[in-house]
Amino acid sequence: MLHMSPVILASASPRRVDLLRQLGVEFKAVASDIPEIHHGELTAREVCQINAYRKARAVSKKHPDALVVGADTLVFVETRVFGKPADLEKAYEMLELLQGRTHQVCTAVCLLHLRSHRQRIFTETSTVTFKPLDSLGIRRYLTKVNPLDKAGGYAIQEHGDDIVESMAGSYSNVVGMPLEKLATELQAWAGVPAFYGGPDPAIALKASTAHRAIRPFTG
Repeated sequence: MLHMSPVILASASPRRVDLLRQLGVEFKAVASDIPEIHHGELTAREVCQINAYRKARAVSKKHPDALVVGADTLVFVETRVFGKPADLEKAYEMLELLQGRTHQVCTAVCLLHLRSHRQRIFTETSTVTFKPLDSLGIRRYLTKVNPLDKAGGYAIQEHGDDIVESMAGSYSNVVGMPLEKLATELQAWAGVPAFYGGPDPAIALKASTAHRAIRPFTG
């Protein structure tokens, strides 16, 4: 379907592995061990872009002939950015601040082929509104999921009904990889002519099917 270099996902995240697999792309996952940066003077979008590039770059140095896909996701409310909590209490604090409010989830994706010095970085933003949650509701949710490897301390695909009131935009983006936009970008990268009139129908269908398959609630 797509004719391109070998694809490597610069992540050990099982969520991103599962999402990319939904597109029918053959790839292998290679963890990027570089630390994520957080800078108070940068927007969430800028931080995501930098981290996605750093992850892709680190893996590309070892695999310069591969198309490396790096991604980074952050939650933010206005100018306040929520990364991954350091511990359960930090996760609790994040959910306490997010409860009853609307926040945005931004994911940046970097496509990088080091040998040809070719790269593409794009972002997707979705909007999520939390239900009002009391202390008991937050702590009950935290007993059901591991929040420590998740931006904002929650996973919409894990017991999302407990905390999420509504969502607008790409659901897969909130999980960690905007499938619809990634499918289009991979079409463009491969130079498939169908891209100019829209995504290849087969890839678009896979993205749409995956979107529906992973959505556990109707809020």
